Amino acid sequence: MRGFVHSVNISDGGVPKRPVSAANVVSGGLEGDYNRFRDENRRGDPDRAVCIFSLENIEGLKKEGHPIDVGTTGENFTIRGIDWDSLSEGTVLEIGGAALELSEPCAPCSKIGGSFVDRRFSRIDHQKEFGWSRWLARVVREGRVSVGDSVNIVITPNH
Repeated sequence: MRGFVHSVNISDGGVPKRPVSAANVVSGGLEGDYNRFRDENRRGDPDRAVCIFSLENIEGLKKEGHPIDVGTTGENFTIRGIDWDSLSEGTVLEIGGAALELSEPCAPCSKIGGSFVDRRFSRIDHQKEFGWSRWLARVVREGRVSVGDSVNIVITPNH
């Protein structure tokens, strides 16, 4: 299945992350993006290097009346055209020149509450709302990612 990068998003900390035309993906995440999981105690957590979200999910949430937008939930890559329900831990995505392995659904927190009616950020909790969560990923191959780059599922784990 093939999708595309709709937006590349970075920030100096917090949300929203702002769109940029391209970014280098290195072992710890996107250059120019602050991520407390990467920088905590200078050891970081490679399983949380990158956050990915679906444009189709954002559009669906907007139709429900949520004030969400691209980058407001802290995702580094907003992608379109991928069957979000088909993703699982261990799935490898080639995104532009980089390759990422999905490590876990990204648990929502109160910092993204402003993207939801009544701050109901649990709307994208994987345990409560399967298929609506953002995904965290580890970097398998470093590379440059630009808006418009292709997104390909290259490995799908057997279940």
